[in-house]
Amino acid sequence: MPPGNTVPQLQADLRKQRKSPDAGTMHSMESASQWIVLAHILRPQGRKGEVLADLFTDFPARFGQHPRVWLAPPGFADAAPAGPPNSVAQAAAAVPVEVVSHWLPLGRNAGRIVLGFAGVDSIEQAERLAGKQVVVPLVERMPLAPGSVYVSDLIGCTVYDRGLPLGLVEDVQFPTSPDGARRLEEAVPLLSIASQQGGEVLVPFANAYLLSLDVAAKTIRMALPEGLAELNRSSSQSPAKE
Repeated sequence: MPPGNTVPQLQADLRKQRKSPDAGTMHSMESASQWIVLAHILRPQGRKGEVLADLFTDFPARFGQHPRVWLAPPGFADAAPAGPPNSVAQAAAAVPVEVVSHWLPLGRNAGRIVLGFAGVDSIEQAERLAGKQVVVPLVERMPLAPGSVYVSDLIGCTVYDRGLPLGLVEDVQFPTSPDGARRLEEAVPLLSIASQQGGEVLVPFANAYLLSLDVAAKTIRMALPEGLAELNRSSSQSPAKE
Protein backbone atom coordinates (compact mmCIF):
# COMPACT_ATOMS: atom_id res chain seq x y z
CA MET A 1 0.00 0.00 0.00
CA PRO A 2 1.33 3.47 -0.79
CA PRO A 3 2.72 4.96 2.44
CA GLY A 4 1.08 8.33 1.83
CA ASN A 5 -2.45 6.97 1.90
CA THR A 6 -4.29 6.86 5.22
CA VAL A 7 -6.90 4.45 3.82
CA PRO A 8 -6.32 1.61 1.33
CA GLN A 9 -8.17 2.33 -1.89
CA LEU A 10 -11.32 0.18 -1.95
CA GLN A 11 -13.08 -0.28 -5.27
CA ALA A 12 -16.58 -1.64 -5.37
CA ASP A 13 -17.56 -4.33 -7.79
CA LEU A 14 -20.55 -4.50 -5.44
CA ARG A 15 -20.91 -0.99 -4.04
CA LYS A 16 -22.34 -0.84 -0.53
CA GLN A 17 -25.71 0.85 -0.74
CA ARG A 18 -29.06 -0.09 0.74
CA LYS A 19 -31.47 1.08 -1.92
CA SER A 20 -32.54 -2.31 -3.29
CA PRO A 21 -32.87 -5.91 -2.07
CA ASP A 22 -29.71 -6.93 -3.87
CA ALA A 23 -27.58 -4.10 -2.52
CA GLY A 24 -27.79 -4.58 1.22
CA THR A 25 -25.12 -6.92 2.50
CA MET A 26 -22.65 -9.33 0.98
CA HIS A 27 -24.08 -12.49 2.50
CA SER A 28 -21.59 -15.22 1.64
CA MET A 29 -18.28 -15.67 3.39
CA GLU A 30 -16.56 -16.53 0.15
CA SER A 31 -18.86 -16.52 -2.85
CA ALA A 32 -18.25 -19.10 -5.56
CA SER A 33 -20.21 -17.06 -8.08
CA GLN A 34 -18.52 -16.30 -11.37
CA TRP A 35 -20.61 -13.14 -11.83
CA ILE A 36 -20.66 -9.65 -10.34
CA VAL A 37 -23.54 -7.17 -10.19
CA LEU A 38 -22.95 -3.76 -11.76
CA ALA A 39 -26.46 -2.35 -11.38
CA HIS A 40 -30.01 -3.17 -10.29
CA ILE A 41 -32.72 -1.87 -12.62
CA LEU A 42 -35.48 0.07 -10.89
CA ARG A 43 -37.87 1.51 -13.51
CA PRO A 44 -38.13 3.23 -16.88
CA GLN A 45 -36.52 6.65 -17.21
CA GLY A 46 -38.15 8.81 -19.85
CA ARG A 47 -39.96 7.59 -22.96
CA LYS A 48 -37.14 6.16 -25.09
CA GLY A 49 -36.57 2.84 -23.33
CA GLU A 50 -33.88 3.96 -20.90
CA VAL A 51 -33.98 2.67 -17.33
CA LEU A 52 -32.97 4.05 -13.95
CA ALA A 53 -30.77 1.69 -11.92
CA ASP A 54 -28.97 1.53 -8.61
CA LEU A 55 -25.24 1.58 -9.34
CA PHE A 56 -22.98 -0.97 -7.64
CA THR A 57 -19.69 -0.29 -9.40
CA ASP A 58 -17.12 2.44 -8.89
CA PHE A 59 -16.45 2.35 -12.65
CA PRO A 60 -19.56 3.70 -14.42
CA ALA A 61 -17.39 4.59 -17.42
CA ARG A 62 -17.01 0.87 -18.08
CA PHE A 63 -20.48 0.86 -19.70
CA GLY A 64 -19.02 2.91 -22.52
CA GLN A 65 -15.68 1.10 -22.68
CA HIS A 66 -17.14 -2.42 -22.38
CA PRO A 67 -20.78 -2.16 -23.47
CA ARG A 68 -21.58 -5.89 -23.42
CA VAL A 69 -23.38 -6.87 -20.21
CA TRP A 70 -25.93 -9.48 -19.18
CA LEU A 71 -29.44 -9.03 -17.77
CA ALA A 72 -30.35 -11.57 -15.10
CA PRO A 73 -33.13 -12.14 -12.56
CA PRO A 74 -32.77 -10.84 -8.99
CA GLY A 75 -30.32 -12.84 -6.90
CA PHE A 76 -28.73 -14.43 -9.97
CA ALA A 77 -25.14 -13.57 -9.06
CA ASP A 78 -25.51 -15.12 -5.60
CA ALA A 79 -27.39 -18.21 -6.80
CA ALA A 80 -25.50 -18.93 -10.03
CA PRO A 81 -23.51 -22.16 -9.74
CA ALA A 82 -19.75 -22.09 -9.81
CA GLY A 83 -18.24 -22.81 -13.18
CA PRO A 84 -17.65 -21.05 -16.49
CA PRO A 85 -20.07 -18.12 -16.91
CA ASN A 86 -20.91 -19.31 -20.42
CA SER A 87 -22.31 -22.62 -19.22
CA VAL A 88 -25.70 -23.67 -20.61
CA ALA A 89 -27.50 -23.36 -17.25
CA GLN A 90 -26.23 -19.85 -16.61
CA ALA A 91 -26.74 -18.68 -20.19
CA ALA A 92 -30.41 -19.61 -19.90
CA ALA A 93 -30.88 -17.14 -17.03
CA ALA A 94 -28.49 -14.34 -18.05
CA VAL A 95 -29.21 -12.67 -21.39
CA PRO A 96 -26.43 -10.72 -23.15
CA VAL A 97 -27.25 -7.18 -24.20
CA GLU A 98 -25.32 -4.09 -25.34
CA VAL A 99 -25.35 -0.77 -23.50
CA VAL A 100 -25.83 1.99 -26.07
CA SER A 101 -26.09 4.94 -23.67
CA HIS A 102 -25.45 5.74 -20.04
CA TRP A 103 -25.42 8.85 -17.87
CA LEU A 104 -25.34 9.77 -14.20
CA PRO A 105 -28.40 11.72 -13.00
CA LEU A 106 -28.30 14.55 -10.48
CA GLY A 107 -30.67 15.60 -7.73
CA ARG A 108 -32.64 12.94 -5.87
CA ASN A 109 -31.28 10.20 -8.14
CA ALA A 110 -27.63 11.15 -7.69
CA GLY A 111 -25.54 8.02 -7.18
CA ARG A 112 -27.68 6.01 -9.57
CA ILE A 113 -27.28 5.54 -13.32
CA VAL A 114 -29.48 5.70 -16.41
CA LEU A 115 -28.85 2.95 -18.95
CA GLY A 116 -30.04 2.46 -22.52
CA PHE A 117 -29.89 -1.00 -24.09
CA ALA A 118 -29.85 -2.01 -27.74
CA GLY A 119 -33.32 -3.09 -28.84
CA VAL A 120 -35.08 -1.46 -25.88
CA ASP A 121 -36.67 1.75 -27.12
CA SER A 122 -40.10 2.01 -25.52
CA ILE A 123 -41.54 2.45 -22.03
CA GLU A 124 -43.26 -0.93 -22.31
CA GLN A 125 -40.00 -2.73 -23.07
CA ALA A 126 -38.20 -0.86 -20.28
CA GLU A 127 -40.92 -1.78 -17.77
CA ARG A 128 -40.23 -5.48 -18.39
CA LEU A 129 -36.63 -4.96 -17.23
CA ALA A 130 -37.59 -3.66 -13.76
CA GLY A 131 -35.93 -5.77 -11.05
CA LYS A 132 -33.28 -7.23 -13.36
CA GLN A 133 -29.61 -7.32 -12.38
CA VAL A 134 -26.98 -5.98 -14.77
CA VAL A 135 -24.13 -8.48 -14.44
CA VAL A 136 -20.81 -9.39 -16.03
CA PRO A 137 -18.51 -12.38 -15.54
CA LEU A 138 -16.06 -12.03 -12.68
CA VAL A 139 -13.16 -12.26 -15.14
CA GLU A 140 -14.33 -9.00 -16.74
CA ARG A 141 -13.80 -6.86 -13.64
CA MET A 142 -11.94 -3.64 -14.34
CA PRO A 143 -8.20 -3.80 -13.53
CA LEU A 144 -7.17 -1.94 -10.39
CA ALA A 145 -4.44 0.57 -9.74
CA PRO A 146 -1.63 -0.41 -7.36
CA GLY A 147 -2.70 -0.07 -3.74
CA SER A 148 -6.36 -0.72 -4.54
CA VAL A 149 -8.49 -3.74 -3.66
CA TYR A 150 -11.98 -4.84 -4.54
CA VAL A 151 -14.48 -4.85 -1.69
CA SER A 152 -15.70 -8.34 -2.57
CA ASP A 153 -12.14 -9.70 -2.32
CA LEU A 154 -12.15 -8.75 1.37
CA ILE A 155 -15.26 -10.80 2.10
CA GLY A 156 -14.30 -14.10 3.71
CA CYS A 157 -10.82 -12.94 4.71
CA THR A 158 -9.62 -13.88 8.19
CA VAL A 159 -8.50 -10.81 10.14
CA TYR A 160 -5.59 -11.15 12.56
CA ASP A 161 -4.67 -8.62 15.24
CA ARG A 162 -0.97 -9.11 16.01
CA GLY A 163 -1.29 -12.79 15.10
CA LEU A 164 -4.53 -13.46 16.97
CA PRO A 165 -7.52 -14.29 14.74
CA LEU A 166 -10.50 -11.96 15.18
CA GLY A 167 -12.84 -13.70 12.70
CA LEU A 168 -14.03 -13.49 9.10
CA VAL A 169 -14.97 -10.34 7.18
CA GLU A 170 -18.70 -10.45 6.43
CA ASP A 171 -19.22 -6.92 5.15
CA VAL A 172 -17.51 -3.59 4.48
CA GLN A 173 -19.36 -0.54 5.75
CA PHE A 174 -18.83 2.90 4.19
CA PRO A 175 -19.79 5.96 6.25
CA THR A 176 -22.34 8.14 4.47
CA SER A 177 -23.85 11.58 4.78
CA PRO A 178 -26.70 11.94 7.33
CA ASP A 179 -29.34 11.39 4.63
CA GLY A 180 -27.49 8.28 3.40
CA ALA A 181 -27.34 9.61 -0.15
CA ARG A 182 -23.58 10.18 -0.42
CA ARG A 183 -20.55 8.17 0.60
CA LEU A 184 -18.04 10.13 2.67
CA GLU A 185 -14.95 9.46 0.58
CA GLU A 186 -12.48 10.67 3.22
CA ALA A 187 -13.99 8.59 6.03
CA VAL A 188 -12.39 5.28 6.96
CA PRO A 189 -14.42 2.22 5.91
CA LEU A 190 -15.13 -0.41 8.55
CA LEU A 191 -14.59 -4.15 8.28
CA SER A 192 -17.55 -5.97 9.77
CA ILE A 193 -16.04 -9.13 11.26
CA ALA A 194 -17.95 -12.18 12.47
CA SER A 195 -16.09 -12.78 15.72
CA GLN A 196 -14.97 -16.24 16.77
CA GLN A 197 -16.40 -15.39 20.20
CA GLY A 198 -19.76 -14.49 18.68
CA GLY A 199 -21.19 -11.16 17.62
CA GLU A 200 -19.69 -8.55 15.33
CA VAL A 201 -16.44 -6.60 15.55
CA LEU A 202 -16.03 -3.36 13.58
CA VAL A 203 -12.45 -2.55 12.61
CA PRO A 204 -11.25 0.56 10.72
CA PHE A 205 -9.62 -0.49 7.45
CA ALA A 206 -6.78 2.04 7.55
CA ASN A 207 -3.15 1.84 6.51
CA ALA A 208 -2.13 2.97 10.00
CA TYR A 209 -3.31 -0.42 11.32
CA LEU A 210 -2.73 -2.62 8.26
CA LEU A 211 0.34 -4.86 8.27
CA SER A 212 -0.40 -6.98 5.22
CA LEU A 213 -3.21 -8.02 2.91
CA ASP A 214 -3.09 -11.29 0.99
CA VAL A 215 -6.25 -11.64 -1.12
CA ALA A 216 -5.20 -15.02 -2.51
CA ALA A 217 -4.63 -16.43 0.98
CA LYS A 218 -7.74 -14.60 2.31
CA THR A 219 -5.80 -13.04 5.21
CA ILE A 220 -5.67 -9.50 6.58
CA ARG A 221 -3.02 -8.85 9.25
CA MET A 222 -3.39 -5.75 11.41
CA ALA A 223 -1.94 -4.12 14.51
CA LEU A 224 -4.91 -2.47 16.19
CA PRO A 225 -4.75 -0.04 19.12
CA GLU A 226 -5.01 -1.80 22.44
CA GLY A 227 -8.62 -2.57 23.33
CA LEU A 228 -10.10 -1.33 20.02
CA ALA A 229 -11.50 -4.71 19.01
CA GLU A 230 -13.24 -5.18 22.34
CA LEU A 231 -14.56 -1.63 22.32
CA ASN A 232 -16.12 -2.18 18.87
CA ARG A 233 -17.53 -5.62 19.64
CA SER A 234 -21.31 -6.06 19.56
CA SER A 235 -23.15 -8.87 21.30
CA SER A 236 -24.54 -11.78 19.31
CA GLN A 237 -27.73 -11.18 21.29
CA SER A 238 -28.34 -7.78 19.66
CA PRO A 239 -31.90 -7.28 18.29
CA ALA A 240 -32.27 -8.38 14.69
CA LYS A 241 -32.74 -5.71 12.05
CA GLU A 242 -35.25 -5.92 9.25
